[in-house]
Amino acid sequence: MSQDHSGSAQALPLRTVWGHGTLGLPLAVIGYPLSIWIPAHYAGALGLPLATVGTMLMLARFTDVITDPLIGELSDRFRSPLGRRRPFLILGVPLMMLGAWQLFVPDPNVGLAYFLLWLTLFFLGATLISLPHAAWGAELSPDYHQRSRVTAAREVYVLAGLMTAAAVPMVVEVMADRGTGLGGVFQHTLATLASWFGGPVPEAAPTMTRAALTGPVLEGLAITVLALLPVCATAVLLTVGEPRFAATPRISLREGLALVMRNGPMKRVLLIGLLVYFGEAFRNAVSLFFMRDIVGLGSIGSAYFFYFVAGIAAIPFWLGLGKRIGKHRAFMVTLITVGCVSFANFFLDYGDYNAFFALFILKGFCFGGLQFLPAAMLADVVDVDSMRSGGKRAGTYFALMGMTTKIAIALGTGVSLNVVGLLGFDAAGGIEGSTEVGVLALRIVYTMGPVVFFGSALGLIWNYPLTPARHARLRERLARKEARKLAQAAASTQA
Repeated sequence: MSQDHSGSAQALPLRTVWGHGTLGLPLAVIGYPLSIWIPAHYAGALGLPLATVGTMLMLARFTDVITDPLIGELSDRFRSPLGRRRPFLILGVPLMMLGAWQLFVPDPNVGLAYFLLWLTLFFLGATLISLPHAAWGAELSPDYHQRSRVTAAREVYVLAGLMTAAAVPMVVEVMADRGTGLGGVFQHTLATLASWFGGPVPEAAPTMTRAALTGPVLEGLAITVLALLPVCATAVLLTVGEPRFAATPRISLREGLALVMRNGPMKRVLLIGLLVYFGEAFRNAVSLFFMRDIVGLGSIGSAYFFYFVAGIAAIPFWLGLGKRIGKHRAFMVTLITVGCVSFANFFLDYGDYNAFFALFILKGFCFGGLQFLPAAMLADVVDVDSMRSGGKRAGTYFALMGMTTKIAIALGTGVSLNVVGLLGFDAAGGIEGSTEVGVLALRIVYTMGPVVFFGSALGLIWNYPLTPARHARLRERLARKEARKLAQAAASTQA
């Protein structure tokens, strides 16, 4: 990235910022069913034990402990005519497409071995795409606020992908209830909106019918992924260049990990991520059951669609707030708001549609901050390593963050589903087939998980050391260091 005479980084072209973010669209479509619909389908429609499904999701995620650091390190070291990051995307796209189809559209008689196998291969494909892509984005600019632009643009695509993913079950639900046709979809959507503002509530389908809908929902999501992923990957490969760096020293994996462990901001970001993503996964794993069985919401897809609309609308707010008060303090505002929303949900009962909708939209407003602010903070942390090691190791850092996030999601999902399943909640039968303790466990897990774990993260964020002013000083030192390397390389070539 070039710099002007004042030393500040030039603005990235819009083509680069928005071209890089396109992969967020299919990756988001993939993430939504994993959190919301996969547990409900395998434990409800296919009849596998809910606690066992949670355990399988947890075990498959743990394979990332090996693959994430390996792929992150390989993508940092890799050299080819296509660049460092591109070859991994090219390899990961077909693997993820195959894994998504097999996982989302299983035969009715599949067992746990099938579930675990395709989960594992699916996660491998996701790692091959997402880690090099995230590291690539961090390297597009050295500037604190330019990186926020890159991350925010990717988050807009992520939220658009989540809206797309939410629209699929919304359409499936309406077609099952009112018949096919766009008119029926539109009519039911308006009726659902009216119910949130005091109008008559559309009747929910019976519990077993709702469970049976998970199959068509996942098939529609699989088709969406297969259509979007190759198109978006091609857009990134054709529109975004990889930055050129001066030659950097090779650092062994052991030395690199030692440097990470001496990077105070990195250790703090990893711990923050572990707590926050555990809390989110703890709640997300049971969100469909809470909305369907505790509140009695008739259209889960419609609710999530407008949730993600609120998330997209709020992106400029969180970006501006991060620029005004710093990314870490903006992140604190996000966590406090979500914690209060979650606590308020504890007091809702069956039929409290209006109150739930208001709280759900407020949570959606915070979704963008939860997603892009930690990633933007991590991009700045990489500069601390670059100053100390002289290397360009964004892939390694994003791999470690990705591994931490996936461990947190694995544990949060596994623990959550095991708690509600073992205490007597029945995913197929709903409240009617569950014990009182199981229903209470569902309520507590959904509402109190974020309160406990987000609250634990706030103390770590309050005195976060890498403020905008400190990062600006760090970038000035790195720019001088990079300029000296380039000058020395040019002198050696001329000699």
